[in-house]
Amino acid sequence: MKARLKQKAIRINRRLRHTQMIAAALKSRRHPVEAQIIPIRRCNLSCTYCNEFDSTSEPVPTEEMIRRINLLAALGTATITISGGEPLLHPQLDELIKHIRSHGMLAGLITNGYLLTRERIQQLNAAGLDHLQISIDNVKPDDVSNKSLRVVNKKLGWLAEFAEFDVNVNSVVGSSIRSPEDALVVTQRALELGLGSTVGLIHDGAGALHPLSEKQQEVFHQILGLKKPFHTAALYNRFHTNLARGIPNQWHCRAGSRYLYICEDGLVHYCSQQRGQPGIPLENYTQADLDREYDSVKGCESFCTISCVQRGSMIDEVRENPGEAINRFFPSGGSDQRTQMPWVVRVLTWLFLPTKTSKRRFVRKAALRVLKVR
Repeated sequence: MKARLKQKAIRINRRLRHTQMIAAALKSRRHPVEAQIIPIRRCNLSCTYCNEFDSTSEPVPTEEMIRRINLLAALGTATITISGGEPLLHPQLDELIKHIRSHGMLAGLITNGYLLTRERIQQLNAAGLDHLQISIDNVKPDDVSNKSLRVVNKKLGWLAEFAEFDVNVNSVVGSSIRSPEDALVVTQRALELGLGSTVGLIHDGAGALHPLSEKQQEVFHQILGLKKPFHTAALYNRFHTNLARGIPNQWHCRAGSRYLYICEDGLVHYCSQQRGQPGIPLENYTQADLDREYDSVKGCESFCTISCVQRGSMIDEVRENPGEAINRFFPSGGSDQRTQMPWVVRVLTWLFLPTKTSKRRFVRKAALRVLKVR
């Protein structure tokens, strides 16, 4: 009973901090919503479609990673997600998570899950991790990927039982994956365990997507029909449904401003698939760079599959044109678009978007004060 109450309290606190993050992002566009940092490029696997790993790199020294976290905090970053390579190979990962949390930022982790044990999960709890994503590509290992449900299924059970942080299981469909049905099996297993679940559209080496086959689309739409949180449904409606059919999306990518990718060398890039642009050292990255990249045209947006970049840009779509954005995210097909809009979205947009109504302005200011959003 005591353990369940503790988990519930942790979950409530995390939801409050998520709400603070969204409120601050709706109020101002002049800070990164998320940064992804790479403490080690080495990985214990070698998936053939992946261009984000090597087999030889040493971990970035902890002191240097701490310095980079401090620099991101100074830019006003709301969330830092640690990725790789395989970040669990970094010997001081827990110290990095604790340091992220010490700045009041949300701390996330993307892993293949191979190195998770009961003890390691408890250590991540103690470090204060907020969110973990584990990527699973298939049911059985093959020569494309060893990130398989058969290998990590027991670890998913441990996560469901012991993790005090949010857990999301990400499956994939696309040209590199031989059995699209595997994504549905992975998704169903995650939901059985009470874990979060998303499905990604796998990109090629340049970060672009090939249209899904008829069978792949069938599986993809089966997954879309399963239970999911409103923010995941919004992402699918806004971007993935078009991409699955090979239809380009029209949107303004805010990478380099609302989303930053910091490689192991400490350079700022648009994302993992556009490394080299802008390629500025993090210590030299300023508010002027954030403002410039907010408006810059990247040229790769139409068939982009990078969900973390898309999520940040969605916040600004709501901030700049809430009615149009919400209708894109939650199309109802009826006369009253609000009937399909989740109540959480209605409350947040009512509270935190600018208004000329004095009563709403008063409530908005009070809500921002309660959430400690400046």
